Amino acid sequence: MSVFRLDMADVPAPVRVSPLIKFGRWSFLFAGILWGASRHRSLSKKENALREIEEKTRAAREAKLAEEKARASKAELMALAAQAGIKDFTP
Repeated sequence: MSVFRLDMADVPAPVRVSPLIKFGRWSFLFAGILWGASRHRSLSKKENALREIEEKTRAAREAKLAEEKARASKAELMALAAQAGIKDFTP
């Protein structure tokens, strides 16, 4: 059983909010929604431009990474062959 108990008779009547305050709240809500939509639209345009640039450079970047990976793999095989004592190893 709780120590504090509120009856409806103990609760005060709600305060009537001024129409000016109501208007201000709704106005700011609407303005915020419009600003958010505008901001989202502008950021989407920027992101789409960045995606196009990335798509154009993706093939060259992937080719460069594949070449570096092959070179690193060959160097690793040579190092392992040297550690194993194999003198005439060609990968």
